Amino acid sequence: MFKLGSLSLQSKLFLSPLAGYTNLPFRLTLRELGGLDLATTDLVNARSLIERNPKALKLIETSAADRPLAVQLFGSVPEEMRDAAQYLESIGVSSVDINMGCPVRKVCRVGGGSAMMTETDKTAHLVKGMVDAVKIPVTAKMRLGWDDENLTAPDLARALRDVGVSAIFVHGRTREQGFSGGVNLAGIRAVVDAIPGTPVVGNGDVISPEAARTMFDQTGCAGVSIGRGAFYNPWIFRQTLDYLSSGNIPTEPPFAERIRVLRRHYDLMVEVFGEQHGSRMFRKVGPWYAKRFGPAHHFNKGIVSIATRSDFERVLGDYLIWRQQFVDETGELKPNYQPPPMVASFMEEPAVARRESIPVPKGPVEVW
Repeated sequence: MFKLGSLSLQSKLFLSPLAGYTNLPFRLTLRELGGLDLATTDLVNARSLIERNPKALKLIETSAADRPLAVQLFGSVPEEMRDAAQYLESIGVSSVDINMGCPVRKVCRVGGGSAMMTETDKTAHLVKGMVDAVKIPVTAKMRLGWDDENLTAPDLARALRDVGVSAIFVHGRTREQGFSGGVNLAGIRAVVDAIPGTPVVGNGDVISPEAARTMFDQTGCAGVSIGRGAFYNPWIFRQTLDYLSSGNIPTEPPFAERIRVLRRHYDLMVEVFGEQHGSRMFRKVGPWYAKRFGPAHHFNKGIVSIATRSDFERVLGDYLIWRQQFVDETGELKPNYQPPPMVASFMEEPAVARRESIPVPKGPVEVW
């Protein structure tokens, strides 16, 4: 379905990197649900990687079930980026993605992320060194430009095509926007039109199968990359493929399935990071699952303080008992249920509701 350099992929849907979230447990959870082929790690500092910094190595931790895998690098020193790409190829990584879209100040001020869009010749030279040094595909993830007055993505895409990148991933916002405002589909279309024959993958605000189809239809992109939407709805990849092929709006997973996947994600966090650290990391993951639970105040209040597996089981067990007052014998919310005012003030959205937008996750950096 999608040709990425030497890689033949079975899905044209991709997982976008989200710092602090797209770790091995989450990637494995998504892969088990279906619809996802190539997934990308958190962004990794190239220098830290070639120095074998333990934190950098943990960011690229993988397993046999986590294939195919791309690692996203950031940095501005050509030799470091080249050497990091060669190292990744040597350990069996499927593809290398270059971060040119991160708006975070601490990334941009060292010449990485969105800052790379301001110096086309310098950036093209860096990328050429990487492409020439490895046989695996090299891709680039960019934004539309630094701000609305400098929409440089089409010109940069042409320069990168000319030095051999296998695909361009483009987020339809500028660096100045961060994650505010809406995604500019016409801006993504301009990148598609600028490099015919080179795959362009659109990204931004894809939180439903319908939004994915809109991006395909309005931009002409070859693929769609999903980030926050996968946290809001881990089933989005499978649902989107089904929707694109059949045109039928997918049904929502039942509550029991949501709990099963929640448990599976937690188990993987403990397996990869250990019980205490994995439990602490899950504090910021659990509330994302709860956004589709219906009444979830009781769960959210407890999950953000867990430190052990027994804490997790206690919080989840107490929540399931608490929730029984709102649900029928199948575990689903009672039809036409009208919560009392005190309960309504604590409720998340109903489990079947669809948001038009979702919040930006709190990550380890100051601005997403």
